[in-house]
Amino acid sequence: MRILVVEDDDRVARGLLTALRHAGYEVHRVGTAAAALAAPPADVVLLDLGLPDADGLDVLRELRRRQGVAVITVTARGEERERVLGLRAGADDYVVKPFGTAELLARIEAVLRRTRTARASSESSRSLELGPLVLDAASRTVTLRDVPLSLTRKEFDLLALLVGRAGAVVSRDLIVDQVWQSHWEAPSRTLDTHIAALRGKLGDGVRIETIRGVGYRVTEA
Repeated sequence: MRILVVEDDDRVARGLLTALRHAGYEVHRVGTAAAALAAPPADVVLLDLGLPDADGLDVLRELRRRQGVAVITVTARGEERERVLGLRAGADDYVVKPFGTAELLARIEAVLRRTRTARASSESSRSLELGPLVLDAASRTVTLRDVPLSLTRKEFDLLALLVGRAGAVVSRDLIVDQVWQSHWEAPSRTLDTHIAALRGKLGDGVRIETIRGVGYRVTEA
């Protein structure tokens, strides 16, 4: 699970990075609005509103347009008016400095649970296509060059996650969390087996690349 920390204060950023990495998250930190908008995709963004090169609310609105990302503001702006502005601009949660590490981690977990449910609901009603591959989420069927493929439930969920992010690297942690909803080691090992099975069934129609030490990326062959 990847978290982007947008914080220009080095001392605050160091504390956040240490706590998040200790909790098992993959973390990337930037210190400006420009860097935040150019950063690789993340599952959660912890956004300081007091950035040196732009108003954090403008950054929040831009991030809000991106599908699949949750945004938690982490800011010294604690007045009720500021909280209302942040939430109306699209923040999934609003945390005021100073804050406790345990509370922040709990809020991240709560936001991830909500976004996971919303994502699953959204994806349940749409189809995905990648070259000759078509996944119908509503009927949970897959065809490759108009030929039906027989996939297990987990194979379908795994393929749908990868195809939904086609061209991007999907981390092992994210796959295990989204498909198995677990951080255990056993599902991570099982992931390798499912990837091998999918490659066998997809043949040369779609390529699943291994990004060593990170995860997988699906592309059209």
